[in-house]
Amino acid sequence: MALLALHINDASISISTADGMLYREPGFALLDDGSVITGESARRQSRLRPREIQNAYWSGLSTDAIGDRRFSHLTSADLVSHQLEQAWTSASSAGDRVVVAVPPYMQSDQLSLFLGIAAELGIPVAGMVDAAVAATRREYENAVPVHIDLSLHATMLSRLLQPSAAQLERSVIIDSAGVNQLSDAWIRKISDAFVRQSRFDPLHTADTEQMLLDRLPQWLEQSASSDTVILDVDYRGISHHAEIESIDLISAAAPVYQRIASQLRALLRAGETAALQLTDRAASMPGLAESLKARVGGDIFLLERGATTRGLLARCKDMQAGSGAINLVRQLAWDRSTAVVSTEPAEVLEGQPTHLLYQSVAYPINDAAIVLGSQASDDGRWIDLKQQMPGVSRRHCSISRRDGQCLLEDHSRYGTFLNGHQIDGSSVLQNGDVIRLGTPGVELQLIRAEG
Repeated sequence: MALLALHINDASISISTADGMLYREPGFALLDDGSVITGESARRQSRLRPREIQNAYWSGLSTDAIGDRRFSHLTSADLVSHQLEQAWTSASSAGDRVVVAVPPYMQSDQLSLFLGIAAELGIPVAGMVDAAVAATRREYENAVPVHIDLSLHATMLSRLLQPSAAQLERSVIIDSAGVNQLSDAWIRKISDAFVRQSRFDPLHTADTEQMLLDRLPQWLEQSASSDTVILDVDYRGISHHAEIESIDLISAAAPVYQRIASQLRALLRAGETAALQLTDRAASMPGLAESLKARVGGDIFLLERGATTRGLLARCKDMQAGSGAINLVRQLAWDRSTAVVSTEPAEVLEGQPTHLLYQSVAYPINDAAIVLGSQASDDGRWIDLKQQMPGVSRRHCSISRRDGQCLLEDHSRYGTFLNGHQIDGSSVLQNGDVIRLGTPGVELQLIRAEG
């Protein structure tokens, strides 16, 4: 009668005990002539039979019928039930109970539905814990921890408080920035290398496209330790070879990485030092950790494989399945030693913005704050927007230079947006950033004038 830990993340649904991982399969389902095949077996058919593949049923958990008319008798809840039953059957023994790590993309109605499915399957759920809280087992002294993980379809950022334990403050979901989108970008880049170097197009047939997807984890791992990745595919008795620079794989992922960094910067306030805690899945993305370090700053902390389920097992031993309501736990005590983050002043990046550009006029940025709003006053430096636009306050926000950094501070009731993301009170600005005020919005750009 053991305690099992289930981590819900459709990039890999996993179940562990204190002795190790018992189940780890992706959230793919193949609908095959009335039968359902889930996990890795389905993923290995995803490029061969794309019309029969479903891979958004965990994030889109509901009782609505699947959009495909051929399978209108099925719902995403049916697919979750099928994979959950398979996972539990393969991992559990009589009398076992489970505690669940929940991703931030699952809403309260989805959690209720999940608990209903578990009850129908006879799975005793002892508790549910936010996944970022479950994975965070230590205090980050002098810093604000942000937990970073990827699902199939999104990147998940969770900002944590540290009153005397790991406590969830806020989560952000970056859609279309998950493992699937990155894999597609890398497969296109690798395919281009084959076409240019061997005149072989692996995207011409489903068979070879599936081969690229299957070999991709091996090539990504190789890129972490080598400047050049050797590519090879055997098709119809012929071996095809190519090479790709590791930096090219990072470049292919850059648009997604930039979106993650942009959202991270909006999640952090000016003057805060970030402790960026990456899961093993996030850390395996070539160049992601380095990109976030360069654009966001702070310190990087890489978690070991299975850190989330280990965190559950170590701190949820006393949870028991019962007849009462199960609430989502958003706070757990630490059980590991504190990590001390350096308090040295933040490095001032080269190419800091020197001017704020609005309506073709460049306003110099210095120690005297520039105030933006709809009703200018005689004191200080102002940019009078002179627009009765919804969502613009009379004294909306200000921009100034402090300790070599360009700072944005929000003074409004409505919020100020940096690169499309609402800031949390204040933020550090970089060259090329775009600030938006109001709805539909007034936009201003940060630029650098040389000389």
